[in-house]
Amino acid sequence: MEIRKMTCINCPLGCSLEVRINDEDIQVSGNKCKRGLEYGVNEIKDPRRIVTSTMKVISGDKPLVSVKTDSEIPKKLIFEAMKIISKSSINAPVKIGDILLENILDTGINIVATSCALRI
Repeated sequence: MEIRKMTCINCPLGCSLEVRINDEDIQVSGNKCKRGLEYGVNEIKDPRRIVTSTMKVISGDKPLVSVKTDSEIPKKLIFEAMKIISKSSINAPVKIGDILLENILDTGINIVATSCALRI
């Protein structure tokens, strides 16, 4: 049996979790809510994160716009996604919520703008 200690990041409580892994059986303790239980199990089976970054803007009033994934992406794909984002650019104008890259790495997850850039 393996035991992992982690801090839940699903809510402001930041519960200290102890996750016991025995083959396919995963037991979580230390959580004060259901979200902590889900976080502990998911962190072992399929850890995911929201990715935030910036993307280059062409002909915009700003050189960059902030972006994020519209859903959590598998942790193992974060560096590949960041490479794609850093090599990409978008023509101005850009509005908050615009999809800038669709279906990144065939995950069904989009990269969306979280700031604006006007055309100059």
